[in-house]
Amino acid sequence: MTSTTATPLRCGLLGTGPWARRTHGPALAEHAGTELVGVWGRRPEAAAELAGELGTRAYEDPAALFADVDAVALALPPDVQAPLAVRAAEAGCHLLLDKPVATAPAAAREVAEAVERAGVAAVVFFTLHFGAGTAQWLRDRAAEDGWQVGRADWLSPVFGGGHSPYAASPWRREKGALWDIGPHALSVLLPLLGEVAEVTAARGGAGDTVHLVLRHVSGASSTSTLSHSVDPAAAGVTAEVRGASGVAQLPERQEEPAVAFGRAVDALLEAVRTGRAHPCDARFAQTVTELLHRADAQLPPLR
Repeated sequence: MTSTTATPLRCGLLGTGPWARRTHGPALAEHAGTELVGVWGRRPEAAAELAGELGTRAYEDPAALFADVDAVALALPPDVQAPLAVRAAEAGCHLLLDKPVATAPAAAREVAEAVERAGVAAVVFFTLHFGAGTAQWLRDRAAEDGWQVGRADWLSPVFGGGHSPYAASPWRREKGALWDIGPHALSVLLPLLGEVAEVTAARGGAGDTVHLVLRHVSGASSTSTLSHSVDPAAAGVTAEVRGASGVAQLPERQEEPAVAFGRAVDALLEAVRTGRAHPCDARFAQTVTELLHRADAQLPPLR
């Protein structure tokens, strides 16, 4: 299936949870370059409800949706997402994936290989790479050499009393902050400090709090603190790199995720038009899954 810049990219949405309702669905429905053809979900009643809100139709079978669209956006738990992404790619659909693309390295590799076999485009929604200020900061820093030390901390109150719509998510309860927000931290550190040679991980602090130390092949090092268990007053996202160019701090995010997701849609449209892979493609997502899996193997199970 193909699309040109003259006609909207026909898109399907897989998923009906808060992320699909608040971010993916509205962005796809409102984007000038896309036509939201339909919604599929594991709960048909939820798919029907969301489709009604978005002015589109619900599908009972994902294969039928794949047959009717040029691309699919996935807002599903990672290990539900991965096999459906493979099926969608094999059906010729371009992919807008969520992070992490999977929690098993083999599943993430299968997604990347399916994308390459099918010759479809894939963009993974690492949010900071599509925010107006943060995306430019990442591009500017990547153009500078000599970064020696990095830090990326992502502290949220999802399980800390913040009344988050994501607190009831079973996969987040099972996997914790490492898998949910660890990808964001790695998406900052890897493009600036390079390939990782060694990963050290430890639990410490409230709830699901995890500390990571990375030794990069370049000789640089980085640290991350990840938690969904902090008090709302302690929440925040911070990142910085230090080196020959001085100290550079990640700017604060100033917009809603749906706005950033709209730019991810732009990136997919560009990848479809040009055939050039986006930096946040399925292979990058595979690398992130592999690093998080190495970290997870060092940690005791969450209780």
